[in-house]
Amino acid sequence: MEMPKVDANHEKLHAMVGQWEGEEIMHPSPWDPEGGKSIGKITAAMELGGFFLISNYEQIRGDVTTFRGHGVYGYDANEKKHTMHWFDTMGGDPGAPAMGVWDGDVMSFSNHHKFGYGRYTYEFKSDGVYTFKMEASQDGENWAPMMDSTYRRV
Repeated sequence: MEMPKVDANHEKLHAMVGQWEGEEIMHPSPWDPEGGKSIGKITAAMELGGFFLISNYEQIRGDVTTFRGHGVYGYDANEKKHTMHWFDTMGGDPGAPAMGVWDGDVMSFSNHHKFGYGRYTYEFKSDGVYTFKMEASQDGENWAPMMDSTYRRV
């Protein structure tokens, strides 16, 4: 058996490497009934021989950290899709990873979990700027925005 090698699919994840900061709009949801604005800070690096992007996220409202997350992004050669495993301060079992594809400068993930369906879209606008949109659905057909943000490399 030949050892796996980092390929162009893994290298696409380099777009997220670095330290990022941005304004976020949280839309009202069951997890955040009032919604509001926040600041997001992300530190991301390629690890484990270049096969995975490890991302640490912090959400700040006022002067208080209100949420933290840890993402592990990779590529599943059998499924021919990118993967996103997400762990956060909500403490729940994340279940199966969100599966994603690239289309030009847009990376989109989706998953189905015990709370319903999730869709996560990263659009790389230029070197050093990307937008992120998170949406939720109970039935996989009717989607509601949860978060819109723009991050800049710092």
